[in-house]
Amino acid sequence: MSHLSIPLDLNPYDLGDQIERTFRQIANSKRLAFTIELIPELPLTIYTDVKRLQQVLKNLLSNAFKFTEQGEVRLQITAARQGWSPDNETLNRAQLVIAFSVSDTGIGIAFDKQKVIFEAFQQADGSTSRKYGGTGLGLSISREIARLFGGEIKLVSQPGQGSTFTFYLPQGGGRGEIGHGDAGTRGRGEMERIFEQFSASPRLPLPASSSPPHSPLNDDRTIIETGDRVLLIVEDDVNFARILLDMAQQHGFKVITAQTGTTGLMLAQQFLPSAILLDIRLPEMDGWTVLDRLKHDPNTRHIPVHIMTVEEGRQRGLQLGAIAYLQKPLTSETISEALGKIKGFVERQVKNLLVVEDDDTQRLSIVELIGNSDVATTAVDTGAAALEAIRSQHFDCLVLDLGLPDMTGFELIEQIKLLPNGKSLPIIVYTGRDISKAQETELRRIAETIIIKDVRSPERLFDETALFLHRVQANLPEPKRQILEQLHSRDHLLVGKKALIVDDDMRNIFALTSMLERYQIQVLYAENGREGITLLENTADIDVVLMDVMMPEMDGYETTRQIRQNNRFQSLPIIALTAKAMQGDREKCIEAGASDYITKPVDTEQLLSLLRVWLYR
Repeated sequence: MSHLSIPLDLNPYDLGDQIERTFRQIANSKRLAFTIELIPELPLTIYTDVKRLQQVLKNLLSNAFKFTEQGEVRLQITAARQGWSPDNETLNRAQLVIAFSVSDTGIGIAFDKQKVIFEAFQQADGSTSRKYGGTGLGLSISREIARLFGGEIKLVSQPGQGSTFTFYLPQGGGRGEIGHGDAGTRGRGEMERIFEQFSASPRLPLPASSSPPHSPLNDDRTIIETGDRVLLIVEDDVNFARILLDMAQQHGFKVITAQTGTTGLMLAQQFLPSAILLDIRLPEMDGWTVLDRLKHDPNTRHIPVHIMTVEEGRQRGLQLGAIAYLQKPLTSETISEALGKIKGFVERQVKNLLVVEDDDTQRLSIVELIGNSDVATTAVDTGAAALEAIRSQHFDCLVLDLGLPDMTGFELIEQIKLLPNGKSLPIIVYTGRDISKAQETELRRIAETIIIKDVRSPERLFDETALFLHRVQANLPEPKRQILEQLHSRDHLLVGKKALIVDDDMRNIFALTSMLERYQIQVLYAENGREGITLLENTADIDVVLMDVMMPEMDGYETTRQIRQNNRFQSLPIIALTAKAMQGDREKCIEAGASDYITKPVDTEQLLSLLRVWLYR
C-alpha cells in the first residue's frame, strides 16, 4: 500500500500562486502582511508528490496564521546545496535541496516545547488535545510526510518573537523515487502501520467459521446446487420471512434467509443469489446501506434487489438500483405477483433497452456503446414512437434525450408513467441541454439518473445502463469492464463534498483524511468536541460529520447533542465512530442525535457506503 501519489513536475511559481490564492483572504481578514518570495536560483520544476507537498505547506501556514495576531507571515522558497543536515544522509546525498521556510511574527514557542509539538505522533494514546495550542496534529502529519520524502522539518523560534519552520525537500539522487534511502523507507513503514489501524477489506470479512450465522428458519442453504435459482430474503421479522420463504419455494426458488443487514450482505457475497428481497429497517446495517454495498461491488451489482418495507422511498430505491419497491403491509397476491416478476426477470437472459434520441449520430453511438449480446436495443427518434414501443413490449431501461421534435422530455416521462409497462421503468435522462435548478428538481422526482452530455458522459451512461439492466460485469468484453473499473475508482457523488472529522486521536484523523482525500472529499478536522462545534458554526458548507465517541472533556454523545440543538444542523449527517462494538452502542448514538454508527477499525467500503447513503439527495 503506497500513500504517496505518482510524482509530477511542479513549477514553483505555479505553487506560489496556488498558496497565494489559498491564504490571501485569511491574511486580509486578520490584517496581516503575507509575502511569498521565490529565489531566482530555483529550478524551473520541482519533481515531487504535489498533493502532499501542498499539504505540508498548508499545515505550516495555517499554524502561522493561527498564532499570529499582528505583523506578517512569509513563505520563502530557496535552493540549497548539500550538508544541511548532519544526521540526514538523504539530504546530504541529494543533488539539490529545496527549502520551504514559513516565518511568522506570532507568539513563538518556548525551547522546551519545541520537541513536544513534533512528538505528538508518538504519544501512546494518540491524543493531541491542545498539547500546544492545537498545533500537534498538523506538525506531526507534516513531519511524517517530510520523512516519506526523505526530507525533514526544522524549527527556529523564540517566545514573543515568532517562529520559522523550514521543510527541506531533496531533489535528484534517483529520479522516480520520492524519499530515497533509509529515511524515506522508515517514514513509509511508519505510515503503513498507521493506515493498518484503518485498513479494510473490500468486502465484509466472514466470521471465523467462514460462514454467516444460521437462520432460525429452515432454509435451503445446505442443499443448493449449481444451476438453482436462489432467492436471498433479508428480513428481521421471522414470521413474515417464513411466509416469504414458503411462497418463494412454491415459485421454484431455493431460499436462504438473513435477519440482519450484515448477515444478508455476507450471504449475498458468499452465495451470489439470483435475486434478493430486502427490508430497509434492519438491525446492525440498514437496508439502504446493504443496497448501496451490493451495487458498488462488481460481483453483486447485477443481482436484482426487490425492496419490501414500511418506509417511504420508492424513487430513492429505484435510483440506487433496486429493480422494484413495494410498501408494506403486503397481500399474498402482491407478494406472489412480485415473485413471478422476479422469476421472469431472472429467466430472461437478454434485457431490453429503449433509446429515445432524435439525433441520428447520437442514437447510433449510444446503441454501439451499450452493445453486446445480453442487451437488445430499440432506438426511436420521437416521443410518439417511444410510447408505442412501451405499449407493445416490456423494457428494462430507457435512455432519453430531452430535446424531441414532437414533445418535451418532461411530457414524455409523465405519459410513460401512466402506462402499465412504464410505471417502474428506470429512466436515464441523457441530455446536452442546460437545465434549470427547478427542472433538475423535477427530473430527480420522476427519473432515476440525469447525465449531462460532456467528454466523460458516455462512460457514465454505460455505467448507469449496466446498473439498471443488471448486467454481469464479469461477462462484459474487456474494454467495457475497464470502463466500469476506471469509473468506479472515482465516485461522483462524493467528489467535492466537505467532511468534518472530530477526534482527539490524530492517527485516526490522519488515516481517515488520507482515505477520504482519495475520493476527492475535502476534509476539516477538530481535536475535541468544543473545537468541532466552533468549526461547524463558522463553516457554511460542511456536508457530513464523522464523530468519535470516546473523547475527553466533551465526548461524542454530548458534542452531537449540542450540535443538534442548533436548528441549522437538524438534518446534517453525523456518523458516530467508536472503538467499542457493545450491545446498545448504536441505539445510544442514535439517541444522542447521530444519523448512523460505525465501529473501529473502520471498514473503508462500509464508511464510503454510509457517506453515499447519507449524502444522497
